Amino acid sequence: MKSIVIHAAKDLRIEERETPEPREGQVQIAIAAGGICGSDLHYYNHGGFGPIRLKEPMILGHEVAGHITKLGDGVTGLHEGQLVAVSPSRPCGSCKYCREARYNQCLNMRFYGSAMPFPHIQGAFRQVLVAEAAQCAPADGLTPGEAAMAEPLAVCLHAVKGAGDLMGKRVLVTGCGPIGLLTILAARRSGAAEIVATDLSDFTLGMAAKNGADVTINVGEAPEQLATYEADKGHFDVLFECTGVAQALAGGIQALRPGGVIMQLGLGGDMTLPVQAMTAKELQLRGSFRFHEEFFTGVEMMQKGLINTKPLITQTVPLAEAETGFHLSSDRGKSMKVQIAF
Repeated sequence: MKSIVIHAAKDLRIEERETPEPREGQVQIAIAAGGICGSDLHYYNHGGFGPIRLKEPMILGHEVAGHITKLGDGVTGLHEGQLVAVSPSRPCGSCKYCREARYNQCLNMRFYGSAMPFPHIQGAFRQVLVAEAAQCAPADGLTPGEAAMAEPLAVCLHAVKGAGDLMGKRVLVTGCGPIGLLTILAARRSGAAEIVATDLSDFTLGMAAKNGADVTINVGEAPEQLATYEADKGHFDVLFECTGVAQALAGGIQALRPGGVIMQLGLGGDMTLPVQAMTAKELQLRGSFRFHEEFFTGVEMMQKGLINTKPLITQTVPLAEAETGFHLSSDRGKSMKVQIAF
């Protein structure tokens, strides 16, 4: 089978690997679609991010869906030919955080396409994947592309849940990449009354407007528009910071009202925080990292038509042109979510 393997920054190869067979409790899946994520881009463009660096060749990818081709012994509730979204979250189930049901903080997490541990956890950008049956969410009624959006959607559902009650709240989203847009969709579904989105790209801001943002602001061209929300100690109840850029966080903090909540999703490395302003306004800073049970919730929401991720898929490229897909995905003036057809 063919797999997409990163060796070093800008060194992406399509390589042959052995086709795996399912064991007890597992299923074999012919991968149909895989979405290129920000972490995949970090490995491709920079060989990693922060202290996390590639130390060996690694199959990329963790946003995938495909059709079951074989069932291992003891698997029930799934059938051959069925489309499934595959959760990349594989906690150990026995560490102290798993025992507390904080599965996303598992000490022995095996998350597809991650260079955090060594040896690295190989990813899911391959023509054939063997997964635990428990990882597979039946995606009947969805396209493979939609089903592959379950992973980034789960990230945002986890963040929205962590922000608390959003009913009637005023929300600011900084960064309008796929995570920012999915956060807009999830926040609106959770009852947010007003959503303002900021970015530096007119293309992504246009996508945000089409997908539920009430107001969009290009903070590169018109930062004064965001500044109007700073009057009387701020306007917004919740900030979803999706860039990992210190300047975006600082600007958002100025626009938060006292007692507001900062949900930090963006992973851009360590940042200097305006602690004085945060203290004076009694703001709460909350981190949001990955997900677990929200993966299955996201699939169900898409199936019921409660969240529509299809408009976010802007390009699909064949496996043979995977590197073209990575170039497209790096261009926020042309793409939102780029997927690979396997």
